[in-house]
Amino acid sequence: MEKIISAIFKVESEGYQALTELRRAPITDAYVVTQAALVKKQNGRIVPLDAFDTGAETRDDMTAGGLIGMLVGVLGGPFGMLLGSSIGMLTGSAIDAGDASHNASLMEMVTEQLMDGEVALIALEQEAEEGAAQRMLSKFNVSVVEEDAAQVEEEVEEALRAQKEMEKEARAKLREARKADRKQKIEQNRAKLHSDFEAVKAKFKK
Repeated sequence: MEKIISAIFKVESEGYQALTELRRAPITDAYVVTQAALVKKQNGRIVPLDAFDTGAETRDDMTAGGLIGMLVGVLGGPFGMLLGSSIGMLTGSAIDAGDASHNASLMEMVTEQLMDGEVALIALEQEAEEGAAQRMLSKFNVSVVEEDAAQVEEEVEEALRAQKEMEKEARAKLREARKADRKQKIEQNRAKLHSDFEAVKAKFKK
């Protein structure tokens, strides 16, 4: 089965080492990695550090790098920040923290679990042996989350749709604010013009 694997490293250099090892040998008897990216959380935002893809096609309409690229884009954008806060709100409510983690998507888990200064390796892989990639990463101080790649792709597409709606709503609110500002400015201009005419009339009446 094709999976998205996310490995969170406490030590940044280990994340780079793991990415380098995958880049050197993306295809083995145990697993195949077609694309991978290393990201870091800085000041509450997820930023890309390095990435590679094999150049192979994963689907008719998506070359390697597409899914991971979109995923990293969502994680690093405003929607990713919103996802990160959602788990915290759930765990602070009456919902049990374990249940919240169990029901969370991979995107939510990454944005919530990745702390400032830490890095995460995110890769699209296919395993011939269950847990092969995790075993390769076990020599590092790392925590690993896996999810069905097809499910993650659907979540990314949904997140992109939701992000477009958020942007559309934000633009609409900005236009309304500009209209309100313009209306206020027009009223101020009208009041000033009226005041100027009144001042002229008062001068000629004297």
